[in-house]
Amino acid sequence: MSPPLHNSPPAAASSQVAAEEFSPPERALLLRLAHDSISSALEDRAITLDPPTPHLTEPRGAFTSLYLRGDLRGCVGYVLPASSVYRAVAETARAAAFEDNRFPPVTRDEAPHLEIELSILSPPQPILPEAVEVGRHGLLISQHGRRGLLLPQVAVEHKWDRTIFLEQTCRKARLPPDAWQKGATLMAFTAEIFSDKTF
Repeated sequence: MSPPLHNSPPAAASSQVAAEEFSPPERALLLRLAHDSISSALEDRAITLDPPTPHLTEPRGAFTSLYLRGDLRGCVGYVLPASSVYRAVAETARAAAFEDNRFPPVTRDEAPHLEIELSILSPPQPILPEAVEVGRHGLLISQHGRRGLLLPQVAVEHKWDRTIFLEQTCRKARLPPDAWQKGATLMAFTAEIFSDKTF
């Protein structure tokens, strides 16, 4: 599986940016799984990562964002669909809680109060800069061994136009802001986004 990437989505982002693939029961199940993955780590108990339905065995990239009282508390994800969406959600939830080095590990007292937002990604595909649609596409840019990603909702929340979105994705990769014009590899994906607020 590709290394996890950290992301900083805004707390207010909750708009749907892709056609709904996951049913309300599947969404509820994945959100429960994310919470259970965190609580099981705190309680030192095992959980099964075997997907309960054929649909949830399908490989997907996924990001889990954690919020505590409206503030970002962790966000980690996998871009590439290297494992089942079920396993990806469980692993990224636990990583967001305990391995996002921007934050201290989530505590037992905090865990019951976490709000979780899941972003289930489509496989990244090459895209021309002029084809990028703000609000629909997330971006992944890479060059010289550096890689940066921004989820679709980030550009919407910050009211960026296409050019600024491209530049900010370059900055996330620690590349010059015009790297997208100078040979960097640009890929796009869509995301189905849902959270505890949905239920």
